[in-house]
Amino acid sequence: MRFFSVRQTSRAVLFSMGMSAGLVLSLSAQAATVKPAAAKATTNAEQSNVNRLTPANSTDGIIALVNENAILKSELVAAITQAQARAQAAGEPIANSAQLQSEVLNALILRELQLSMIKRSGLKPDDAAINQRLGQIAQAEGLGSISALQQRLDAARPGSYAALRAQLIEDASIQALQQRQISDRVRISEQDIDAFLASPEAKRLNQSEYQTIHVRVPYIDDYSRLSEAQRAEALKVAEALRTRLLVSDVNVTEAVAASQGSYPIPLQGGDMGFHKAASLPTELSSQITKLDVGAVSEPLVTPEGIDIIKLANKKASDTMLIPQWQTRHILVKVDELQTDALAEQKINDLYEQLRSGADFAGLASTYSDDPGSAGRGGDLDWVSEEDMVGPFEAVMKNTAVGDYSAPFKTQFGWHILKVDGKRDQDVSEQYRRNMARQALYQRLAPQAQEDWLQELRSSAYIQVLG
Repeated sequence: MRFFSVRQTSRAVLFSMGMSAGLVLSLSAQAATVKPAAAKATTNAEQSNVNRLTPANSTDGIIALVNENAILKSELVAAITQAQARAQAAGEPIANSAQLQSEVLNALILRELQLSMIKRSGLKPDDAAINQRLGQIAQAEGLGSISALQQRLDAARPGSYAALRAQLIEDASIQALQQRQISDRVRISEQDIDAFLASPEAKRLNQSEYQTIHVRVPYIDDYSRLSEAQRAEALKVAEALRTRLLVSDVNVTEAVAASQGSYPIPLQGGDMGFHKAASLPTELSSQITKLDVGAVSEPLVTPEGIDIIKLANKKASDTMLIPQWQTRHILVKVDELQTDALAEQKINDLYEQLRSGADFAGLASTYSDDPGSAGRGGDLDWVSEEDMVGPFEAVMKNTAVGDYSAPFKTQFGWHILKVDGKRDQDVSEQYRRNMARQALYQRLAPQAQEDWLQELRSSAYIQVLG
């Protein structure tokens, strides 16, 4: 079974990752404007297939053909139901009209085309990312682990957890496919960035940090199954919480506890500390940046709960300083030609040579398996946080300037690193240019996405079977 989140707009049906959870999750969207029926000529084989699959002779409820695949009436009904539930949760109820049915079907068609493209390309999301997403959902549901989430879902309906995981994999794959296709179509030059930075719009690229209080009132059940009384109860709790948060110097923990009352689901969130608006999903940053210090948002109705946001404090900075380490390393790879044991023995031999006074750069030039740095004596230049994999960064941060580390292992093999220097680097201009590039990309991406989907549709065989 597929889960869909659909919201009607003037031109499109938007798909988002189902069962969104957590306080800072952003959702991807797909525009859908597929025209039904086939103006395109078919081959004899395709025509023969169409003749076999019509409402008159089909017993499996096929509503549309998309190349070699079929979309069932049951899928359309389920997607329409979810579309209405999500729209209702967002405060934009929609009727089950012919227009909605057409837009939902068109979105299903586009989704099927993208899934077919993913299957052909072999694109697969990282398992760690899927597990992280499941962990976020488990946390939002008040569960301590993914296994607890699996037990709850399968207890309610066997196979639900597997269906959810499969859906998350589909969603992540589509998101990755779209990013790849759109990034190939959006071209932003340095001149474009210069022009943007000279515009009034660039003033919003400040480096202000916002201290926010963000609390969610979760629903007792899935929104589509809530009674009016249950929805009113959640809203009443949210409004009471908002009133308490309006007090200056409020104790957030006490305010949340007082608002909890007899509400059966624990309220989530609290003081989120300082963060830059650019690091948050657009829907959250747009709310936070509108608030004055001390102000509290109106209750924000979402499919997962009702959110309350307070801007507790704000601080601006004209500079952005980040720590950097001037680093060298020696890498001994583990691959089909060199076992882990042999690589470990080799790195230990090199370590003993260093301890005996050997020159680090000389050993790196001779023995390192990293072609990018070996020719420079293992020099990696200045390295910032999150530039390197976790184990490498952890060792680098714990190595004194002028010293080298003991051998350690990462996913790439065995390393020894040396720290030649450390500094705090002002990256304000780089930050502004990166933010400008991101702003331009967000402006151009929707049109690029629509163009790509139009191309994808025009090259496909699509027939709606009544």
